[in-house]
Amino acid sequence: MSFKGLKFSKMHGIGNDFIIIDESKKERVPENKKCELSRFICDRHMGVGGDGVLFVSPSTKADINYRMFNPDGSEAEMCGNGIRCFADFVYRNEIIKKETMEVETKSGIKTINIIFENDEPVLFKVDMGTSTFKTKEIPMTSDKEEFINEKFDAADETFNLTAISVGNPHAIVFVDNIDEIDLDIFGPAIEQHELFPNKINVHFVEATSKNEGKMITWERGAGITLACGTGATATAIVGYKLGYFDKDILLHLPGGDLNFNVYEKNNEIGTLMEGPATLVFNGEL
Repeated sequence: MSFKGLKFSKMHGIGNDFIIIDESKKERVPENKKCELSRFICDRHMGVGGDGVLFVSPSTKADINYRMFNPDGSEAEMCGNGIRCFADFVYRNEIIKKETMEVETKSGIKTINIIFENDEPVLFKVDMGTSTFKTKEIPMTSDKEEFINEKFDAADETFNLTAISVGNPHAIVFVDNIDEIDLDIFGPAIEQHELFPNKINVHFVEATSKNEGKMITWERGAGITLACGTGATATAIVGYKLGYFDKDILLHLPGGDLNFNVYEKNNEIGTLMEGPATLVFNGEL
């Protein structure tokens, strides 16, 4: 089918960029064509270019429903940078005109608070919910109940790796110097490792203090990205659990910074994420 005439917005959250399509009133892209569209429109040479496509649609469980498709056409559970862009889009376009909104995602309902400056939305604080380290829930094919700071071999190197799910799966590796990591080699080697049947997002992290760190990301289905909100969420939680970080954390990603406040609830660890969202342009195919 032709996607000619399809209207969209291009947005980014600290360099993690997305195409947003409004289907809140009617379907614009048939369900069986969403994968095809995502592969085409995310292409940076032949399409618009992006790290994913976000669809705005009605929800019976929350104020609005969020869906995300990766550049390879696969559907993701959630994206922390994407959901901030999503919230900015639905607020500015008066789809949901609330300063606090609930968004249905494939990893549960997320609550988003909008922070204003001169009546303009400038920051978005998202309760990213709690996490799990259970290997069966990540999923990970390991005989260990949890895989926390364990030895892990990839591309002829051995790392200390922690596997976690914050609604989608992440592998976190703390290192002394992230500048020495060749992400083009170790990213796909870990993402596609046989221990992760659904593949996994990969993050290398350098803790520079108890309240600050740097990270780089290889995203499942996308490759190297400038930022990953759920990955930064997972990093904050793992860093807190392993003792690298305290509860208030500033993470520097290649595309910008995110702030986190870690909390404990029902013997699980969760976090609040705060960061910006930026409209690049509106367009039509």
